[in-house]
Amino acid sequence: MSRMMDQFHNDPPSLPKGWSRSRLGELVADGLIGLVIPMAQQSKNAEGVPYVKMNNITSDGHLDLKDMAHVSINDEELKRYQLRKGDILFNTRNSYELVGKTAIVGDDQTLGVFNNNIMRIRIVDYVNPSFISYQMNSPSFREYITREKKATTNICALYARDLMSSPIMLSPVSEQLRIVVKLEELFSKLDAGVKSLETVKAQLKLYRQSVLKSAFEGKLTEEWRRTHRDELEPASKLLERIKEERRKSTVGKYRELPPLDTSNLPELPEGWVWTKLEDITVEVENVNPKEQMPEDEFTYLDIASIDNRKQEVTSPKKYLGKDAPSRARQLVKANDILFSTVRTYLRNIAMVDRRYDGQIASTGFCVIRPFEYINKKLVFYLAQTDSFLNPLTEIQRGTSYPAVRNSDVYAQTIPLPPLLEQHRIVEEIERCFSVADDTEKIAVNSLKQSEKLRQSILKRAFEGKLVPQDPSDEPASVLLERIKSLKAQVEQDKKTRKGRKRYGPKQRRLT
Repeated sequence: MSRMMDQFHNDPPSLPKGWSRSRLGELVADGLIGLVIPMAQQSKNAEGVPYVKMNNITSDGHLDLKDMAHVSINDEELKRYQLRKGDILFNTRNSYELVGKTAIVGDDQTLGVFNNNIMRIRIVDYVNPSFISYQMNSPSFREYITREKKATTNICALYARDLMSSPIMLSPVSEQLRIVVKLEELFSKLDAGVKSLETVKAQLKLYRQSVLKSAFEGKLTEEWRRTHRDELEPASKLLERIKEERRKSTVGKYRELPPLDTSNLPELPEGWVWTKLEDITVEVENVNPKEQMPEDEFTYLDIASIDNRKQEVTSPKKYLGKDAPSRARQLVKANDILFSTVRTYLRNIAMVDRRYDGQIASTGFCVIRPFEYINKKLVFYLAQTDSFLNPLTEIQRGTSYPAVRNSDVYAQTIPLPPLLEQHRIVEEIERCFSVADDTEKIAVNSLKQSEKLRQSILKRAFEGKLVPQDPSDEPASVLLERIKSLKAQVEQDKKTRKGRKRYGPKQRRLT
């Protein structure tokens, strides 16, 4: 690190006129690591002192105070650790990606104390703290942080000495203010655009649920159904055919399912019928890989394998049978629906791709296998509706590991359309979702471009290219000398106070 810093100072990139090179430590009046507050002493209500943690620092240098913890501390701790306007917060220890997140306490943010993963950096007088905070979010500073991070198996950290040694480009005081004002102007417009894009993404999520709701109320295919009325076999006949197939395939006595009480259920379109999910599904085979295939490799589909934004299996694992996890028990087929029975509100739902036909899924899923006469994708989309999920979420059992049983899932009452209309509903859902997906891709790409633009603006700012320079500005070198003098005076005052405290006001220290 020292060799790199020597190279930086001996053979540095060119600087704008009047600028000087410095290190962060030369500009810091006080650097302090925060408090360790056990989770048991943290509260989500508004009682106590606000407690800033890493998740309150956004990736674009802001403080997000919507989800604040509160803690009870004594007056001495509050006095020492309380934040104030202009304090810079730097995340020093966490995962590799999160170390280096930086934000500044703004004008309208009355805060309490901060977490021990965070260093509070209080900048000396004469230097604009926003100028330093913006620079700490700039590409060149982030490159330095990336090089200096120290990662272990479980955690990543940036040591205080390396942070204080980080290079800072210091401009004249007046230019610092001009740069900050211009950055705030540009970022205000950029943030407004980002907010609009995030709103679009949130609206698309609502739009998809609206499409599903319309689909399973019969509104999405209302016109089509009217046109094809004579071609549609009622869903009640489809159910009878499924029951007959079950009677034939059942070994032993066939158990007739009790009739469904629909008196309190909404009216369905003509030809539709209410039924239980178990009425249209078949059982899934259980296996024991350790005993049945100890030397064979298989793909394991667990809850962590699912991307719940795309509703797809994206990261399955591979095991030999003898090393299989204890939950690896369900033999799945292509087009089975994996429905996580744990924390149902997280919507870990996916359809088994043909690549995973014959592989093994976790018992953390209710594996839904629709009967052959049922459109599999219809059930897949049905399982994603609020009307299917919300009743299950309400009856979850357990606090640390809330879950429902497979029987709870199969007991869900669902609307069943005629088979031809099932196919049409799936087509309409996928047509609407395709439009939403294209729109979301545009929004996501625009958000990526906005971050690139943000970094480009910061790069120009600290190359001295964002605002015009004023030849009459006092050079930063003079400012640095003033800061050194100020620090020297502060140190001298500390020694004087320490001496007085040790020897008393009327005693003279002997040398």
